[in-house]
Amino acid sequence: MHIKLLTKYYFINTFDTNNLQKQDKETIIIFRNYSSSNIKIDKLIKLKNFLRKRGNKFFLANNFKLALKLGLDGVYIPSFNKNFNHLAYSTFPNFTVVGSAHNLKEIRIKELQKAKTIFISSLFKKNNNYLGLNKFKILNNYTKKDVVALGGISKKNIKKIKLLKIAGMAGISYFR
Repeated sequence: MHIKLLTKYYFINTFDTNNLQKQDKETIIIFRNYSSSNIKIDKLIKLKNFLRKRGNKFFLANNFKLALKLGLDGVYIPSFNKNFNHLAYSTFPNFTVVGSAHNLKEIRIKELQKAKTIFISSLFKKNNNYLGLNKFKILNNYTKKDVVALGGISKKNIKKIKLLKIAGMAGISYFR
């Protein structure tokens, strides 16, 4: 029996080389910084170059035009972004669009936004959009897209991930 390796997505909001060097080459780094309205392009370029040297893919959250302009590997569209303006842009062949959703309506929006992979949250984190394993499985069955588990994944509950038919896992605290 073959064991399918899960794709790992690590959300960051600062350029911390110490923490990034701990990640393996298969981990995809997603830069999202919602606290600051202006993104420092020179820092993003340094981060892109650092990750390219290491062999990591690099996605930018919620800024399709900038991700294309900088030649990044993809873009992450959060669940609150329901706009379709990015569909007017032509992309290069290996550019990937991923997005997150909390319910069936948001899953359908991400499918219409042409997301290749959909992050469904929150699997374990007990917040206002907490799903748990059973609701997560039900939502997973409503889409043919690759699904990534997001929210509250830790070393303690990582074995439960194997019960799900998912393409990957995403988080912040798991990777620190």
